[in-house]
Amino acid sequence: MAIQSALKFHLLLCLSILLLSSPHAQARRVKYCDKKQNYAVKVAGVNIMPDPVVRGKPATFKISASTGEAISGGKLIIEVSYFGVHVHTETRDLCDEVSCPVAPGDFEIAHTQTLPSFTPPGSYTLKMTMEDVNEEQLSCISFNFKIGFRSSVSDV
Repeated sequence: MAIQSALKFHLLLCLSILLLSSPHAQARRVKYCDKKQNYAVKVAGVNIMPDPVVRGKPATFKISASTGEAISGGKLIIEVSYFGVHVHTETRDLCDEVSCPVAPGDFEIAHTQTLPSFTPPGSYTLKMTMEDVNEEQLSCISFNFKIGFRSSVSDV
């Protein structure tokens, strides 16, 4: 009986260590666009699932943030670079990505997108600028992510 309990404990400990050391469980660090700027929205980190992103399959980006003031709406401007070369820009309504109005305190911006199967694998940088309804900049961050070599086309 004691051996079974010890084995269960050891198994749970190993699983916990694997989950905590997994890149899926850790928030990716972000860089502010202007380190001297006191942004109204502070970003704690970004989680990307799966990591690396798989071409042709859904990828979810979750940005953990906080604000000291209510946000009634606005937009997100997303710019993507591939090995430093700008490849994509899109503008999204903030209220499509988070429930508006955003109350003061912690909140999460979540976006799921499927990248085309022909998207080149490699290192990418995403820059996200958040503006309020008056086009005042609330935050501006960038972070790196990778797109892996596997795709849904190669899985067939």
